[in-house]
Amino acid sequence: MQMKKPRIVITMGDPTGVGPEVIARALADPVVRGCCHHLVVGDELAMARGIALAGTGFRIETAENVPREEPVEGVVMLCRVAALTADDLGYGRPTVASGDAVFRAICHAADLCLKGDADGMATAPINKEALNRAGHRYPGHTELLAELTGADRVVMMLAGARLRVALVTIHEALARVPALVTFERVLATIRITHRDVHRYFTRNPRIAVLALNPHCGEGGMFGDEESRIIAPAVQAARQEGIDATGPLSADTLFHFAAQGAYDAVVCMYHDQGLIPLKLLHFDDGVNVTLGLPIIRTSVDHGTAYDLAGTGKASAESMKAAIMMAAAMAGRRGGEDGAPCG
Repeated sequence: MQMKKPRIVITMGDPTGVGPEVIARALADPVVRGCCHHLVVGDELAMARGIALAGTGFRIETAENVPREEPVEGVVMLCRVAALTADDLGYGRPTVASGDAVFRAICHAADLCLKGDADGMATAPINKEALNRAGHRYPGHTELLAELTGADRVVMMLAGARLRVALVTIHEALARVPALVTFERVLATIRITHRDVHRYFTRNPRIAVLALNPHCGEGGMFGDEESRIIAPAVQAARQEGIDATGPLSADTLFHFAAQGAYDAVVCMYHDQGLIPLKLLHFDDGVNVTLGLPIIRTSVDHGTAYDLAGTGKASAESMKAAIMMAAAMAGRRGGEDGAPCG
């Protein structure tokens, strides 16, 4: 029996950045097109420019929902949520109108997923300042999607074929991190990571939980967060049936995680997890928001204004984000994986 293809909605991101171009280039890959039904949400003028820049020769057809039929060769399906002018599309010069278009695209994509009209969403990069200038006061995608979907707590996970890292704290000054690493936050991160990695990636995942301090605090010489907070959180998770191990020292753990000893690594702060992740998956890493009632993946890079308009932006992370969303949707739907991922 032929597997039902997931319906993936793709948000354009900042139309003055590389989003439209990398989407066009990603959809030109037969593997990407073959693994899902797609719908790009954004502005038609920006998408047409991205197609021209990518040199794919696509034509645009508009739709309100993700088509269920096979994608037509040479066609990008687009849902228009904005009507920007050339003045709003200067590369690297976002306007209030383009920032509002970003907001509308995210909201519409999330709504399609919540209503069951799409199986997942993959997002191109946005400019948070432009989003805020348009009157939408959110630090980024994650916080907006948490509000739109009613999620109480979410976890940022970066993923590639060899490594998955989930973060207890995200974009915080390093000086603030120790106070934010609490028993409740560590345990919640382990729980959400276990639940969603089990649901979307691999059954009964083996989760490594990192220490905060060098050498796990060296018996308290370099800090006691390991004994006071992290070890009790790991023990509590284990009592719930979660296969969690830790605290483990970050300077050696990633060697074993990259070799397959663990299915996910819970990290205490941003760079602790993202440095090794990007060392292995700089081009094809995917940002996955865990804890949402919908599937959301994203590229792991920014708007890349320095590359916007040059035709040199890599689409590898966008490809990986679309394929991972499709694979996650396939596994959620009871399939043993999807035709890509």
